[in-house]
Amino acid sequence: MGLEEWAARLSKHRRAVALVGLITAFTGVSMLLNPTHAVGIEWSGLPVLVAGFALFVWVVWPQSSTAAPRQTLGARFLRWITWHGRLARLFPVAGVALVAADLAYNLFLSASPALLTEDILVLLTAAALVGHGLVPERYARERDFVLLFFVILDASLVAPLLIARVLVGNVEASVDLYSWIALAPELSAILSGLGVPNAVHSVAGFTAPGLTFTPLQMTQAVTLVITTSCSGIYSFGIFASAYIAFLLTDYERPSRRLWLLIGLGFLSSYAANLLRMVVIVLVGYYTDSAQTDLQNLLFAHSYVGWVIFLVWIALFWSLLFKFLPIEKETAYADLVSGSELIYRPRESQCSVCARALTVAIPAARCVCGAMYHRGCLLADGRCVLCHRDVVGRFAGLSDSSQASPP
Repeated sequence: MGLEEWAARLSKHRRAVALVGLITAFTGVSMLLNPTHAVGIEWSGLPVLVAGFALFVWVVWPQSSTAAPRQTLGARFLRWITWHGRLARLFPVAGVALVAADLAYNLFLSASPALLTEDILVLLTAAALVGHGLVPERYARERDFVLLFFVILDASLVAPLLIARVLVGNVEASVDLYSWIALAPELSAILSGLGVPNAVHSVAGFTAPGLTFTPLQMTQAVTLVITTSCSGIYSFGIFASAYIAFLLTDYERPSRRLWLLIGLGFLSSYAANLLRMVVIVLVGYYTDSAQTDLQNLLFAHSYVGWVIFLVWIALFWSLLFKFLPIEKETAYADLVSGSELIYRPRESQCSVCARALTVAIPAARCVCGAMYHRGCLLADGRCVLCHRDVVGRFAGLSDSSQASPP
């Protein structure tokens, strides 16, 4: 099977391929930013990130190549902070300044000049700023997504850390508020409900909380210090930033459904992180002994939580792609009958293969507004947007009655 044939097959399942690319890209980002993995494994995440992003771009960009850029919430926000686009030309200068500032901070202020998680975030943001103006305007949506993702990630993970260090006057200070308030007490309550005796307390020499429990096959208690690096806040930040950037670059106006989706994403991400910590402790509680020397718990800490995060990402985004409102595939809406909205497709293209519709090829339109080549429609069966049975609806019509609408 040749490359073109593979590409043709994959193009018929764009959402599934986009999901695979998205998960692969998330894997690469998680490997780069999560410091709990084996030493040196983080840099192997770079080719994984590039491969996943390239696959996602290959699926998404052809659908946007002929459409005018949409005025999404994200686009309007970027236009506002750049003074109606006037400051966008300074993005490369800002990117270079970020790199210089981060390197200067490491060399003159930090106790370690090594590139840590926050440094990688800043450098990736700088790369997004430098490359922003190089991306063609017709790919503005994808370009805005990348930039917003890193800006939100910096605002949620890097900025609070820098502010805390300035306030306490210590460049090595860490932020453990999340562990104390939103992780350790809830984790302790869940473990107690599962029959695992434990206690949450402060630990000498640490600002993070400690959770103490005694494994079944050991007589000595074990204290798990929930520091920032093992709290799961990096994974939570990666998801939250990507999720907010995704919705901002998909919606043109705020709505209750948008806020509901954001809240649902945050709650489910928080639940997944709690599940991760519960599994880590349970592995140590039930399987570790004096002979294993907590190696099972350490292995779960490094890898099981990562797997849970990726499985959850796959499940959540697959459901999101399946039930995402029609606005994702539309360019504008007409207001009729008071508050009723009728959505029309953004351009005359097939919603399956994304190629143009012409009067020479039999076509059909679903009641939701999506249009299809008849061949693509018969292959798929149902509308990819509203999931109605379009084949059954148009089965009795002639080719001439299914000509492409004007």
